[in-house]
Amino acid sequence: MKNKLHYVLLIALSTAGALSSCKKSFLDVDPTGDTIFENNYYRNAAEVFNGLVAVYDPLGSETGATYASKLGLLNAASDDAGVGGGSASDQPVWTAWDNFTVNAGQGPQGDLWGRNYTGIYRANLLLTKMDGVPDLTATQKSRYTAEVKFLRAYYYFDLVRLFKNVPLITSPLPTADIYNVPQATPEAVYAQIEKDLTEAIAEASLPSTVSAASEGGRVTKGAAKALLGKVYLYEQKWAQAAQQLADVNGTPGGTSSFGYKLLTNFEDVFKPSNKFNTESIFEIVHTSRARQDWGSWGAFEGNVMVQMVGPRGYSGPKYMPGWGFNPLTLSLVNAIKGDPRYPYTVANIDSIVNAAPGRSYEAGYQNTGYFIEKFAPKVEFKTTLPGLTELNYPYDYIEIRLADTYLMEAEAIVKGGGSLPRAQALLDAVRARVGLTPVPATIDNIYNERRLELATEGHRFFDLVRTGRAASVLGPVGFTAGKNEILPIPLNELNNTKLVQNPGY
Repeated sequence: MKNKLHYVLLIALSTAGALSSCKKSFLDVDPTGDTIFENNYYRNAAEVFNGLVAVYDPLGSETGATYASKLGLLNAASDDAGVGGGSASDQPVWTAWDNFTVNAGQGPQGDLWGRNYTGIYRANLLLTKMDGVPDLTATQKSRYTAEVKFLRAYYYFDLVRLFKNVPLITSPLPTADIYNVPQATPEAVYAQIEKDLTEAIAEASLPSTVSAASEGGRVTKGAAKALLGKVYLYEQKWAQAAQQLADVNGTPGGTSSFGYKLLTNFEDVFKPSNKFNTESIFEIVHTSRARQDWGSWGAFEGNVMVQMVGPRGYSGPKYMPGWGFNPLTLSLVNAIKGDPRYPYTVANIDSIVNAAPGRSYEAGYQNTGYFIEKFAPKVEFKTTLPGLTELNYPYDYIEIRLADTYLMEAEAIVKGGGSLPRAQALLDAVRARVGLTPVPATIDNIYNERRLELATEGHRFFDLVRTGRAASVLGPVGFTAGKNEILPIPLNELNNTKLVQNPGY
């Protein structure tokens, strides 16, 4: 907390259009930028907008002290994928979470903590800087305020799920006061998250939809309602969750009032050439336009996890070689085998290599021969711009998508005693999209559908924890109930502060 940035990163914004078959967004960047003291900034509307982009920027963080892809780390913590890499010591912080040997000094907690508090610091700062800016219109201020409150809620939602006991800071603090902030109760953090999202939704200038070409990645009213519904689900406020998610979902299988609709082809959801599609509700943007090399460590705009999850030393068709992280577990492979989503979820590299002479790859740590397909480094999406291939993959991450909100609403209905025919229709729509016949809308069937539909998208670990199944599912690989549901507070954040370490650490 005491190490948070005191500068605002200014990102040069791209213009609208398309490049390398990918839609661009307002978060796509050129390889130039600058840093300016924040007390000399925010003098006009353009500078306020740059400050808004800076609040978004930590969403796409891929590196910190080490490789810190939130998605890759959550996959490793789940039963869907291992840590992988060249050896158990390749990325020790990933391995520590994979086998639940995390301790105060070893694990991913520092980078995950820093990512979210950097976003919160920037959000708090910007909210204090918009008053009195001479050319900032009331409409602009209203929209930016809604976006910033959504983002602050998002960052705190990550923190309360990852750490449970965190400081709640909603305004810039003098440096001397930072060391005296205690942890808030989880209930207080959730109340602030609800408040921010409710206020964001109420802002008249927060749009229901945005132009994918020029504003893809910006927060919409539908995204705010979806996140609020998800927050209510975690709080087990079933009726409130179902209502917010119903507003987002509309008629199952149809087009909602926000324009959301399940794609006909499951594989099209994840293609970098199909960004901001009708199934995408909140999308975290990555780009190859920054043309980066290793000198950009800590500020990569490409999706480095794509490189990480490719097979090591691969020589063969379709894929670029990667670093072998997040090999899929046989548990997931066996669960999804025979499902129509299998070929778009699982990359069976052993099968490809054994199909013809001259093909090969290096079997890394925990290798099963099965790798992530949704984010695999594919030849067709290799950048043609200057910069290192491995650092400039343009794959976005869809943090919230429509099939997810369908299944969350179905769960909230079943848990809360709501309309079972609607829960059934929601579950049926997810399955029908991939050609599967209906199964009863029981809670176990909904949980199973979440695993198969959303595999390797970062939801599984949180789902196991929030539904009380983590100990039984992850216990065999080291998970300890009452401890490993959350991460330890980073060790350096405990020094000379009022923060107290989480139980068990």
